[in-house]
Order: sequence, then structure tokens, then C-alpha cells
Amino acid sequence: MNGASREALAAARTRCEALTDSTSVDAAQLAEQLAAITALLDREVGLRRVLTDPVQPAEARAALAERLLGGQVDGPAVDLLAGMVRSRWSRSRDLVDAVEELAATADLTAAQRAGTLDDVEDELFRFGRIVSSSAGLRAALTDREATAAAKTELLHSLLGGRANPVTERLVARLATRPRGRSLEAGLEAMSRLAAARRDRAVAVVTSAVPLTDGQKQRLGAALAKLYGRQMHLNLDVDPSVLGGISVRVGEEVIDGTIAERLEEASRRLAG
Repeated sequence: MNGASREALAAARTRCEALTDSTSVDAAQLAEQLAAITALLDREVGLRRVLTDPVQPAEARAALAERLLGGQVDGPAVDLLAGMVRSRWSRSRDLVDAVEELAATADLTAAQRAGTLDDVEDELFRFGRIVSSSAGLRAALTDREATAAAKTELLHSLLGGRANPVTERLVARLATRPRGRSLEAGLEAMSRLAAARRDRAVAVVTSAVPLTDGQKQRLGAALAKLYGRQMHLNLDVDPSVLGGISVRVGEEVIDGTIAERLEEASRRLAG
């Protein structure tokens, strides 16, 4: 993507991350609904052109998206698409590509929450190798005459019970909705998304009150400098910490809360 679409995608990724950070959002369900929206926009060329028409006011485009999807999918998916169509896109197809990427990202988030993201990344890579080396399997999965149901059934016979459910869903979407792209290219794209998500360090931040945007940016920058990699913040509010923040990166904990300092003082007095 270039120009406006690249900026719009970056903003959409940020909003998607904010949604999937919330444990109240079912990431797998969000992924399924975003995949359905992808299929709708890919099929309805006129609709996606209207939703990305720069002549129409941004709020009008968002309102149209909300009217079309309200009651069809859950609030998080509606809000995400409404935010996306408020942005400017260089091409209407870029919007569809972006929604498809966010659907995959939500599924990968579900795998990350379950602690199976490494498995998914490995399975995507290995399945790509299997497809490349098996002309018969590739032909069956890319056959334009075969129904989506037949391809899904074939994949389930191959992957069901052997691969992570997230892997199976991602591969099934690529096979049944190729969108003009080869299966190998789609698998490579999914593998890159999984790798990018795995390589990003996650910091669990606990504070007594919600952090401001400025505080989050400063903390993220400081942690990225400290650990030498991009840092994603999972934010949790716990009034019991009284003040300050606690940061956990992997097994390492940086505790600067008042509660921890009071507990340490009590231990010293008791000793």
C-alpha cells in the first residue's frame, strides 16, 4: 500500500490492537466477523467504492457502514470498520486487504492469548512447504470448480485435530477466498504476520488508574529502549496498587507501585 492507504492501515492496526487488548473482546469471534466483512467487501465492488469515496464526508461513510453492519456483527467489528472508512484510502481494494489483515491479526491474537502462537507460525510454514511439494493437494485447494465446502472438508481431514484451530481457520480462508492470490503467497503473508506478532515483546503494565496517551507513549518508548525491541503494552488497572506502576516483561518484573514499597518497608521493619 502507498500514501493514504498506508497511513489508514497503520491507524486501523492501532485500533485493532486496542480492541484485542481487552479481555472482554473475543478475538476469535472478531476474526470471524472481520473475515465475513472481507468477503462482503470483496464481492460488492460498488459498496467498497462508496465506503472509500473521498467525495463523501467521513462521518457519512462511517454511518453507512454502521447501518449496514449493525445487528449483523458485534459492536467491536462495526466500530473497527466505521473507523477504517473514516480514513482516506488510495484504492478501494486496499480497504478490503486491510480488513483481511486485521481478521488474521485477531485470530493470531487468539492464539497468542492461548500461548500457541509459536505453534501456529510453525504450522503455517510447514503447511506451505507441503502445498509446494504436493501438486495434487495444491490443485485440489486451488480448483476453481471445487466448492468452498469441499475445500474446507478436505482441509479439516488434513488438519483437524492435528493443527491448531487458528491455523485451520487461516488456511481455510486462504483456500476458499483466495482473492486473486496464490495459496503459497497467502500462506507466506500469514506466516509473516505471525512472525511479526511473535517477535514483538509484550509488557503487562498494572497501574492504580488508567494511563494517559502521553504516559503510554513515554513508557512504551522507554521500555523499547531498555529491551531493544518494539514493546506492546497490555494495560491493567488495579486500585490496590495505590500508585505508581508495575511492569512485567516475560518473567521479569519492574515494580514501582506504592503497595510494593509499603510491603518492602513492612518486611524490613519485621526483620
